[in-house]
Amino acid sequence: MGIDAAIDDYLGHVRVERGYSAHTATAYASDLADVAAFAERRGVTRVEGLDLDLLRDWLWEATERGLARATIARRAASVRGFTAWLLRTGALPTDPGTRLRSPRAQRTLPRVVAAPAVDELLGRLAMRADTGDPVAVRDLAIIELLYAAALRVSELVGLDVASVDRGRRTVRVMGKGSKERIVPYGAPAARALDRYLEVARPALLAAAAAAAADTAAVASSTEEDAARDAPGAATERPTRATRSTASIRPVANRALFVGVRGGRLGVRAVYRIVAALLEELPGSGPSGPHAFRHSAATHLLDGGADLREVQEFLGHASLGTTQIYTHVSAERLKQSYRTAHPRA
Repeated sequence: MGIDAAIDDYLGHVRVERGYSAHTATAYASDLADVAAFAERRGVTRVEGLDLDLLRDWLWEATERGLARATIARRAASVRGFTAWLLRTGALPTDPGTRLRSPRAQRTLPRVVAAPAVDELLGRLAMRADTGDPVAVRDLAIIELLYAAALRVSELVGLDVASVDRGRRTVRVMGKGSKERIVPYGAPAARALDRYLEVARPALLAAAAAAAADTAAVASSTEEDAARDAPGAATERPTRATRSTASIRPVANRALFVGVRGGRLGVRAVYRIVAALLEELPGSGPSGPHAFRHSAATHLLDGGADLREVQEFLGHASLGTTQIYTHVSAERLKQSYRTAHPRA
């Protein structure tokens, strides 16, 4: 079997049968395309030619190119999954990936925003929302929910209005691996969400619909004028603007968080919102939406929550993933000790 064809079959397997997310499948596709290109440069185009020496050389080349240890570790994991599947399906008699080793990825502690700083940030957002600006009201609801429910950004933007149970103060989230979980949120997030759903979201959708209608009307008028001036033009033929109206007019949107054009808010938009907010706070580290997820998990453990309960709350498949937050709490304790204890 050719390597490229085998990769296509494997990616279909991980998407459909394993239920991997689109993001994970894309990462697998990138890693396996790289190993296929490397193998082709070595004159290997069929899976039978994938042996341990070739795979080791591939990782060594990545190291020489200066790729991060985490990237190399991920690439090794991708190819091990691929070769294991080739063995299970009978495409290979042995699995060359079982003995493929990669450097341990360095695990850095995530950025955590202190609870008082989160309160201050949310207070500033609330003041902006009090002006009545629908975007400011929406942004407050986004940050409140990110922090209150410790959501991944992909989970947040994937929420529909029907995902929110306002009576029980819970959201139904579709996490990694298409695993669904129910996550609670508190009173401040409830107030922000209620205000957004009742006032800001309808205003955003109405403004987007009005803007789309104006755009369609102007385009239609321009084309009608051009058609009327053209010699021999058919007056009854529909204009291109009329045919494209449906593509620019916002449709009934079930998404919970929407943008100014009426469509579902995207991941990049949320990143921009969060990055602008975290620039105002002290501290270093990544300034993406995950900072609020990290902060919520750490604050839960600091407040005495059980580790397994936090694991379920975050939707982690492994307790080991959640344990990173116990290290964060320990580091914060050490810093406080060094700062406050007279004999530190």
